[in-house]
Amino acid sequence: MDNRLEALENFRFRGIHPSLFFGTASDRYSGWLGQIYSRDRYEGRLSSRTKSLDGKTYNETLLPMDSVKEYFEHFPLLEIDFTFYRPLLDRNGKPTRNHHVLGAYQQHLGPDDRIIVKVPQDVIARKIRRRGSYESNPFYLDPDYFALRFYEPVNLILGSNLAGFIFEQEYQRKEPGYGSEHLAADLKAFFEKLPRDDRYHLEIRTDRLLKDPVLDVLEGLGAGLVLSHWTWLPPLRNQHRKIAGRRMSGDQIIRLVTPRGKNYAQTYDAAFPFSHLVDGMMSPDMVEDTLEIIRGEVKAGRRISLIVNNRSGGNAPQIARLIAERVAEDL
Repeated sequence: MDNRLEALENFRFRGIHPSLFFGTASDRYSGWLGQIYSRDRYEGRLSSRTKSLDGKTYNETLLPMDSVKEYFEHFPLLEIDFTFYRPLLDRNGKPTRNHHVLGAYQQHLGPDDRIIVKVPQDVIARKIRRRGSYESNPFYLDPDYFALRFYEPVNLILGSNLAGFIFEQEYQRKEPGYGSEHLAADLKAFFEKLPRDDRYHLEIRTDRLLKDPVLDVLEGLGAGLVLSHWTWLPPLRNQHRKIAGRRMSGDQIIRLVTPRGKNYAQTYDAAFPFSHLVDGMMSPDMVEDTLEIIRGEVKAGRRISLIVNNRSGGNAPQIARLIAERVAEDL
């Protein structure tokens, strides 16, 4: 048996291909015990919390933070999601809870462990849900907010472990006067004021905004477009065709988030407690589209970061293994 295939039997994704980095959206899931995490290693150290969605309550069980060290024995890459919900410094320049948590993570990282962080939604969201309704965001595309309250501290905390930034913009309902040209102008004005960095990647969750004016701006800035398998976006292959022939960022990020047509609450409910693949949950085209893009990007000499979410099919490690086994055979 190929050594890579043998390693995948034990969910070990390092060394599958030098241009391909497998990772997951967040970590510490107790549903991964026996796959990524050793059962006896965390005995008596699990914590719990409750989560409410659409009138249902879920009791989540989490591993301690030092489990990230074992995570990186299996994966070369991790997407940090919690940074999406608040900045690292408050308005007075004081460290927030996220700053302390990220610093604790860093204590367990090795020199080759790669972290992709999600930029706070305050930076990229035009509207933010507060108190049950969507309100205009006063910090939308504020370069000082991003630079001072996130960019500078995250670089200080993670250093060379920081592999990328994801600016995840919310789905935007059709609004007269705000199309791809307007978004392109806003993005250009914003990114031109930021520190130069080739690790910026934008995730646009509104298909009507994925047009040439926006892509021209990203290409001109050397920023990347995240290819996202998500609820209301077209198939990955359709997104990828839009950037064919363009010279975007040197790295391509692919995120497998949810089955198409299913929202957050639906997919969370179907996947919980994230311990196994759920029959019929994955969109039929997700794996094949991902493989097609990986083949093309490897041939083009680009690096690919593939991030898998539990909600795309029930269990991120098993989904990653399905894809990695095919990659190992193909490449």
